[in-house]
Amino acid sequence: MPSNPSVRFTVATYNIHKGLSGFNRRVVVHEVRDRLQGLDPDVVFLQEVQGVHERHAGRHHDWPVHPQHEFIAGENWRELAYGKNAVYRHGHHGNALLSRFPILVQENEDISAHPFESRGMLHCIVELGKKLPELHCINVHLGLFERGRQWQVRALCERIRETVPKDAPLIIAGDFNDWRRKADRMLVGELGVVDVFKAFTGRLARTYPSVLPVFHLDRIYARGLAVADAHVHLAFPGARISDHAALAATFEAAPRRR
Repeated sequence: MPSNPSVRFTVATYNIHKGLSGFNRRVVVHEVRDRLQGLDPDVVFLQEVQGVHERHAGRHHDWPVHPQHEFIAGENWRELAYGKNAVYRHGHHGNALLSRFPILVQENEDISAHPFESRGMLHCIVELGKKLPELHCINVHLGLFERGRQWQVRALCERIRETVPKDAPLIIAGDFNDWRRKADRMLVGELGVVDVFKAFTGRLARTYPSVLPVFHLDRIYARGLAVADAHVHLAFPGARISDHAALAATFEAAPRRR
């Protein structure tokens, strides 16, 4: 009898800066949508997604009627999950996952390290196929301060140890704000994940700032998956739509063992 086929799929992660250009001068969520459609990933990890903002909606004539993750998804990604992290007078924003595969479970966990910086991690379980293992996707946006990030990474590791089976494929992606690579060492050491760009190219991806990137702030980590490809998608001068570059990686998942 023929063996069950594996599946190949692509993921992307992108901090979209609430769909606004620098200093909130113009709406760029339309360009964000076009860029992601051009990359054509199967699963999209988004950070700084504006769910609602009444003031921006009244100020900008091209502000989408629907929440940004729904607007970006359109007909390309039918499965959506949104984790509301920061709530304020005029609206809220957070992380979102867009998927062409069914999202079976979604849960957003508050990992805010202090009252001045609301952060969360969105944990989704995705069905890749009937004979394939379920994929755990964790979308994170960690804090700007070192002490808070260390606590957030410990919370992330604890959640994974408690909720993700060791033999289940896992992807952790997002904006780690990990300037000194302490989070990288902790995740690799405690969870056995690999940074996919380091695994594929031998070095971490430079993603910030997006035109001439210097810092390795955005990451995609994986466990239990074969890495087939990895790319940084930079912005061109004059066409900058986020201060972060987008990352994309292609994986191959093997069928479940009987």
